[in-house]
Amino acid sequence: MPPLVMIILGLVAVTAIGLAFVPGIAGGGRADKRMKALTAGEKSNGRVKRNNPARQKENRRKSLQDILDEQNEQNKKNKRVSMKKRIMRAGMTIEVGAFWRNAAIFGVLVFVVTWLLGVPLLFALVFGAAGSYVAPMWYLSSRTKKFHAKFLDEFPNAVESIVRGVQSGMPLNESMKLVASEAKEPVKTEFTRIIEQQSVGKNIAEAVPIMLDRLPISEVNFFVVVITVQQKSGGNLSEALSNLATVLRNRKKMKAKVKAVSSEAKASAGIIGALPFVVTILVSIVSPSYMVPLFTTPLGNLWLGVAAFMMTTGVLVMRKMIQFDY
Repeated sequence: MPPLVMIILGLVAVTAIGLAFVPGIAGGGRADKRMKALTAGEKSNGRVKRNNPARQKENRRKSLQDILDEQNEQNKKNKRVSMKKRIMRAGMTIEVGAFWRNAAIFGVLVFVVTWLLGVPLLFALVFGAAGSYVAPMWYLSSRTKKFHAKFLDEFPNAVESIVRGVQSGMPLNESMKLVASEAKEPVKTEFTRIIEQQSVGKNIAEAVPIMLDRLPISEVNFFVVVITVQQKSGGNLSEALSNLATVLRNRKKMKAKVKAVSSEAKASAGIIGALPFVVTILVSIVSPSYMVPLFTTPLGNLWLGVAAFMMTTGVLVMRKMIQFDY
């Protein structure tokens, strides 16, 4: 190849390399300036957004919705509650094994008593089985409702105590410690558990849901949401808790009104439910032999079982009619 051609090709190659790299190098400063200007604009917009009350309200609303979604998912996962947790939610300290042992003893006693009273063996076994499972579960449900009612009677006072402590300048932890030391049971024990969780390294947003796990009721759920949202997104805690205390008071008044309105229906249901047993006792006193075929003949046992089934169905229907959701 002639030297002139080689020189021309070399110049073309050098020129091409220069056109490929020099514009990028020359424009690098402008690119940096544009990037800095864009970053500064985003920072200034961030300041505007942070200082915008509407933006803060929207962020708080999103945080609240996220927390509610997390709790709903957790409630779905914990839909099947273990027996140990049921006993814990009833405010009882008995072990699961001891609970079932006492239930079995009670069922055996019911079987022996009914069999000695002349009830046929099959029905005595049914009564014994009901005494070993149905009666203990009913007792556990009743204890749970009483425990929740006792907690809700004192819970608004505890929330108002926290509000007064926060308004006076005390930290939230100190206000909760004050409630844990001076409130009545069972509120005192539940707040003591929260303080104990904080003492082992959990922050307050992680410790408060422990109360909801032990007391899965709406009022405690409201309290957990308020505390969690305030810890994550900020806000006026005293105002939020004050509003919560007002809501709790109003719900308590509503429950009292519902109880007063439904008392007549409950009394009527109690009378109707007790009427067959009262009539049976009175007839047995007046004519002792009149009711004997129900217990001594197969046909009487059949109709006695039908009557027990219909009576149970009627009691469950009346119970459903006098219960109100509020």
